[in-house]
Amino acid sequence: MGVEFPMIAKTFKGLEEVLAGEIASIGGNDIEIGRRAVSFTGDQGVLYRANLWLRTASRVLVPIATFRAGDADAVYAEVKKIDWEKYMDLTTTFSIDATVYSETFKHSRYVTYKVKDAIADRFNEKYGKRPSVRVTEPDLYINVHIAEQQVTVSLDSSGESLHKRGWRVANTEAPINEALAAGMLLLAGWNGQSDLYDPMCGSGTILIEAALIALNIPPGIFRKHFAFENWKDFNKELFETISEDDSDEREFTHHIYGSDAGYYAVQAALKNIRSAGVQKYVDVKQIRMEEIKELKADGALVMLNPPYGERLGQDKNIMDLYANIGKALKFQFTGATAWVISGNEDALKCIGLKPSQKLHLLNGEIECLFNQYELFQGEHKEWKKTAPQKEQRTKTAPHKEKHYDKRPHTDKRVQLSAPRRKDSQVPSRGKRPQQTAGVSRRTGQRG
Repeated sequence: MGVEFPMIAKTFKGLEEVLAGEIASIGGNDIEIGRRAVSFTGDQGVLYRANLWLRTASRVLVPIATFRAGDADAVYAEVKKIDWEKYMDLTTTFSIDATVYSETFKHSRYVTYKVKDAIADRFNEKYGKRPSVRVTEPDLYINVHIAEQQVTVSLDSSGESLHKRGWRVANTEAPINEALAAGMLLLAGWNGQSDLYDPMCGSGTILIEAALIALNIPPGIFRKHFAFENWKDFNKELFETISEDDSDEREFTHHIYGSDAGYYAVQAALKNIRSAGVQKYVDVKQIRMEEIKELKADGALVMLNPPYGERLGQDKNIMDLYANIGKALKFQFTGATAWVISGNEDALKCIGLKPSQKLHLLNGEIECLFNQYELFQGEHKEWKKTAPQKEQRTKTAPHKEKHYDKRPHTDKRVQLSAPRRKDSQVPSRGKRPQQTAGVSRRTGQRG
């Protein structure tokens, strides 16, 4: 085990505890939940696994300096003191991303300029030259976070947001974020132990994330690059060992079904499913939800991300849509458990079913409810008498002082370890279907 250092994984509102469980599963220690973030410690291997494995993280930061500053000049002075030669040289291109929550510092762009000047001036004074800023695909991503007068400077180990898995080759309008989709599935308890249905699948995001979870394939395995691969201390051998290891994959004996009323949505979903290499486990067809017949839904999980109303023009249309969703769930998906996310609370009421859970999530900038519905025949009070008692997810408010035990995490919703698969039908990690020998499992390129 190598030297441990602090890290921060960023996430989305409502997914902090799921992310904390994921971090515990990959060996993270000293885990503390914050606001849309989870801090932890680990060695270089944990950093690499975090980028490969964390389904609900958007990026993983490594803090290198923390200080208090009362004005921009103080930020400049403190940033200039950092031993930047440890992380970069004159040939290194860099970019700076600043996030500011402060009455003192009102403009994040001004903070960005002061940090850039501090780094450039340090090199200029020592070497007579300065490294260059590059907005797109720099060698080094620098993150600056200011909360009132507390400043944290970090290296961004991810680069491009981790929700951009690398499998998406086709889109529909406003597809759901991949990390949010994975978080919804984990919140719903999905672990591949049943069939899954998404009757409004769009470009297939929920279907693909469900398959990756069921098969225990790391979501980052399709990506061609992480920012830490440009770092001075990058351990290529260690990273290749971690990324090439497929011993945690597991067998998936159930099936995933998707459908959508739109032809182009179905075509996009099929392309993405093939790109992710999970076509053996996922079927998609074009059909309206209310027309789906002869389902074997008993014990299955149903997950929906219907339109919220912005694209339908009239309130009546969206209310009718949700009423039809409710009827289809009640009469065509009997015996299943359904989860529906929506930013339209009035429309959710039109479903006409009593939710057994209501969780609050953020889809982009839209505040959403993520509702669970138990789908049964007859009256609710009669169903409760005979229904098996299900373990309810314990909800606790995110709190920065909450600590997680260092022992391995065993919650099945986010457990990452599993017996080695004997007869894997999934393309090797990172490979696209029909690739030839000698191709890297992770990148799909020849080594």
